[in-house]
Formats: sequence, C-alpha cells, structure tokens
Amino acid sequence: GRCRLLCKPSALAQHLVRSLGRSAALRGGRWPWSRWPQLQMLWQLLQPPEPEPVVARELLQLPDAGLVALDWLVGPLGAAGCGGGVSSPVLLLIPNAAGKVTGGLLQLGLRALERGFIPVIFNRRGHNGCPLTTPRLQPFGDPGDLREAVTYLRCRHPSASLLAVSEGSGSGLLLAYLGESGSSSRLAAAACLSPIFRGRDWFEAGMPWLYEWPLLLHLKQGLSRYAGALADVLDVDRLLGSRSLRELEETLFCRTRSHPTSWESYWERNEPLRDADEAAVPVLCLCSADDPVRGPAGHSVPTELFRSSPFFLLLLTPLGGHCGFPRRGPGRCWAHEAVLEYFRAMAEFLRMEERRKGLPRPR
Repeated sequence: GRCRLLCKPSALAQHLVRSLGRSAALRGGRWPWSRWPQLQMLWQLLQPPEPEPVVARELLQLPDAGLVALDWLVGPLGAAGCGGGVSSPVLLLIPNAAGKVTGGLLQLGLRALERGFIPVIFNRRGHNGCPLTTPRLQPFGDPGDLREAVTYLRCRHPSASLLAVSEGSGSGLLLAYLGESGSSSRLAAAACLSPIFRGRDWFEAGMPWLYEWPLLLHLKQGLSRYAGALADVLDVDRLLGSRSLRELEETLFCRTRSHPTSWESYWERNEPLRDADEAAVPVLCLCSADDPVRGPAGHSVPTELFRSSPFFLLLLTPLGGHCGFPRRGPGRCWAHEAVLEYFRAMAEFLRMEERRKGLPRPR
C-alpha cells in the first residue's frame, strides 16, 4: 500500500521489493480507527493471542551463575503435531525492555509455528518469572546474555537457520548484539518491530503516560520480588519509588553501591546503534510515522543509516502506531506477515546466491 522501503540499492533490496510486492501482507484490509495510534497500540499489545499457545520453559545458566529463560512455543492449546523438524529455521523472539511478553509477540510466534518455524522467546534475568539468581539485571543495550542464548541455540540446532525478531524497546538489545557481534552473530537475518533506535534520547524525552505508567508498574512489580537480594547493591526504596522509566533505569544501573557510573557513561556502553557500522546481517526495521512511543520519525529514525548501510532496511508506513499495524481478519497484524515474508525472501535470496556462485551450503 503506502509503505516505503528505504535502503541502499542492492540485489537483496530489489529481491525484497519484488517479494513484498507480491505478498498480500501489505495489501490488508483497512482498520476502522486507523488514525488513533494509541488505540492501535493498546489493541495489539493487550489483546490475548488466538488460540492460546502452549509454552515449554527451559532455563539457561550463564557463566556468572545467572539465569535466562527460553520459552519454546510448542503449539496452540489443545493441538498437536505443530511446528517444524530438526532443520527448520529457529525464530528467536525478543520482548520489549520491560520483559512484557505481549499478545502480539505470542501471535507472531504462533503464525511462525504454522509456517514451519521453531519459535522461542528470550526472557532476560528476572523477567517474566525467570528467577534472579544474582544481584544483576541486564542493561538496556548489553548483549552478553543474548550472545550466550544464541550460542546455545546454535549448538542445539546446528543445521537450522537462526533468525531473530524484536518488539519495541527490546530492539535495542538486538541491534546492539548485531553491531557488537558483526559477522560472528550466527544469525542469518533479523527484524525489528517499532524499534527504539536512540536509547538515551528515548528515556530522556519520556513517553505518553498511557504507555509509560503500565510499563513502570510492570517493572516495579517484578523487581519487588527481589527487593531483599537487590538491597545490598542499590537503593531499593528509590527504585520502587521511581516516577519515570528514566529514574528507574538510572537507579538500577548508574546509582549502584558497588560500581556507580554517570548517565553519559552508561549510554556510551548501551546505545543500540553504537557499533551499527560493524553489523553484517540483514535487518528489516518496520516503523510507523505515527508511533506515539518512539516519537516523531524526523529525529527518532536514523534515515542516514538506512541510506548508507547495505544491511539495514527500513519499511516505513504512515499509520500503524507502536507495534500495532492492525488489520482485520486472521493474524490481526500485517507486520507479522511482512516479517515472515521477509525471512522467506531472505532464505530464497541466499539459495539463489549459493547457486549463482557455486558455493557449498554451510554445514
């Protein structure tokens, strides 16, 4: 429809334009409240998935004895025999920075399962019921724990393609990982839904209360379970009394008792795009110009990055809200179909390149 693909001209970009042009994902039906981005956001984030998914949890121990949780989507409730085989592509789903696994993310996992993917959700330390075994949480753009999870998935599925998709502020983690890992990321492709590109600016600008306060309460509720363990390393009263996401982030990672640091130094190490020039994996970013959470596209979307890097592609739509992209009918979110079509097109393009160059397929 009215979407625009902004990227550096390349054979991959041309192939993607043709594939998305043939797909029905971008030609979905109209939504009755198309110009209400706040309503789109709530509708997509809060509505439960249909059908309800069955999840199998696996805890992964990290080198410092911390834990992250991997939730494998094994099928809809009451169904059997869903999903792919041993060599089916593994799709790693990364929730937002608050650890909230939304109905939209679960719906994307179910759609992927129907298409033969093996979807798995990455839960950070202390998020979504994952036990906090060390007095340490994961900073906004620190990809260390994600790297351990990717390494484990590669060992568990050595013959499968590894893909990743993030939602909202969780994209800061995925973008930081792609830049820091470069050609060693082990991923074949990645996608970001409504990503936050500039973390510091986003925290300092604040968000509409309709979005910030529920996330703030969600984070405080999770952190309150570990108040006793965290009391030795930070001011828990100040943490639970935070009145903004910036204050909470600063208390968690800058005002610690053992290693205090400045707000500026924190973001030097945690900006999502700090190593963007080193990224070596194609990543599709789906953004809406009316996103009320990210802010105006003019200064919150780094268009120069998409014009100069052959690995970053931006699919920009005028309407869609934050992680909304609603449509009528099955699936409810046309961005999910676009992401899955992008991954299919990427796999097809790589096969064509291997045949053209006569390269053996990697084992």
